[in-house]
Amino acid sequence: MSETYKEFLDIWHMIAFYGSFGLLGVSILMYIIYKVRYVAAGSLKAKYDFVSTNEVKWYQWSHFIFAIAVFLFLNQIRQETMALSSVWFFIRLFTAFCLGILYGYVAFLVFKYYYPKPLNKKLKHLRYTPRVNPNNGNQMKLLSEEEEDAYLDEGMQAEEDAFSVDYDVWIDSDTEYVQIEKYKGHLTALECDRCGFQTLKLSKEEILKHPSEYADGEIKKEYECTYCGRIKRQTVRLSRTSTPELDKMGDNMLIDDPLKTTTVPVSVKVEVLSNRGQIKNYEFQNTKEASKFLEEFDFAKLDEE
Repeated sequence: MSETYKEFLDIWHMIAFYGSFGLLGVSILMYIIYKVRYVAAGSLKAKYDFVSTNEVKWYQWSHFIFAIAVFLFLNQIRQETMALSSVWFFIRLFTAFCLGILYGYVAFLVFKYYYPKPLNKKLKHLRYTPRVNPNNGNQMKLLSEEEEDAYLDEGMQAEEDAFSVDYDVWIDSDTEYVQIEKYKGHLTALECDRCGFQTLKLSKEEILKHPSEYADGEIKKEYECTYCGRIKRQTVRLSRTSTPELDKMGDNMLIDDPLKTTTVPVSVKVEVLSNRGQIKNYEFQNTKEASKFLEEFDFAKLDEE
């Protein structure tokens, strides 16, 4: 073994040894910092916002750094064998690289496909844990969708009608103290009925038959799961643009319920047409949300827009 190779191994092993424990410390420190920031966030709503924005990102980076630490740690073992030939050095380097990549990739899959479920459970706990009146310590009550409208202005109600934003209204019954919290309306992906992960996304839409004055139309929607590759197709009826019955009933008539095209819909699309020819499309994750929308929708507001 040449002196140059021996000196290189000594330096490499020293870097790998201290680097592995240094990065392990960084990984643990990131986790601790995150927990400290979570506790320091304060209110349950602030914790909700912090968790929804940062938890996956911080945990992923912590594990990626740990994967590099694994790579470096494996590169300082069996030093006596490495001294026999440079071939063994490259074999160890390649093996450590593969194991480090494997750990990082598994961590990526866990946080992308498995972790959304426990994260969603944690977020629900933060969102629906009873609030406390900061003035007197009384436990507050979460109002129902019908009750909360009295405390929301027209702009807030319009956001909820479009399902782009969801508001929670908490009230202290003794003092009438009100606390309003704002949340995002929808997830960007649906739950796949094969793998159970929230990875089912709309990939393609195709109008099979355009609606006319006398006949309904059809639209085919195709969803693809980015995890298991499941393809799910759904055909949704598009209501005809105008009918004598609609003209007689006036603006207050709701279109036929398009929710019954499948027993367990992947998502629900509602197309609303007014007598003035205006068309509005809304998409929901389940029939409950769509039904609530149809019950509360006001055609007069559509004509005013």
